[in-house]
Amino acid sequence: MRINSTAIPLPIDNIDTDQIIPAKFLKQVNKLGYGKNLFYSWRYLENGDGNPEFILNQPDRASSEILIAGNNFGCGSSREHAAWAIADHGIKAIISSQFADIFKGNAYNNGILPVELEKRWVDQLMQKTFEKADVLIVIDLEDQMISCNSIGLKQSFDIHPFKKQCLLQGMDETQYLINLKPEILAFEAQRGELV
Repeated sequence: MRINSTAIPLPIDNIDTDQIIPAKFLKQVNKLGYGKNLFYSWRYLENGDGNPEFILNQPDRASSEILIAGNNFGCGSSREHAAWAIADHGIKAIISSQFADIFKGNAYNNGILPVELEKRWVDQLMQKTFEKADVLIVIDLEDQMISCNSIGLKQSFDIHPFKKQCLLQGMDETQYLINLKPEILAFEAQRGELV
């Protein structure tokens, strides 16, 4: 998995899951269609028109696959819908100095790579991508490296080996277990013979 993209800088700390996807949109039971309501309260004006001041509505950010967020991203409730909305919008990675634990797990299970970096790097990326919308960031999951030539960033990042394997294979934890079904059945059959 290699992401080579411009970014959406969102320099706000403590963005909670209700800001990511407000509760009034949690009526669907499938993962599709949430992207249009991502950051709804900031993204739309009271009359329903798009807020031209909000970064997600700016045309030069429309195809960005990386979100750069302030500290403690995804705090608040444990709703998985927040990750659904981010993924449905087309964001494949989020960079922050810290993620809420439950959100981080939900991100992994929905194919989103949460990348934690030192605050100084997050701040520099935030500033540079605000200044220039065409700044490219490269995230290489295989090598666990993030780079941005515009600020001289080339930094490794940590990820649990199991989460890395799932992302590289395009599966969540449930699919991983389903794929192990033959081995589980064989183990249970052998165990039954021994009892």
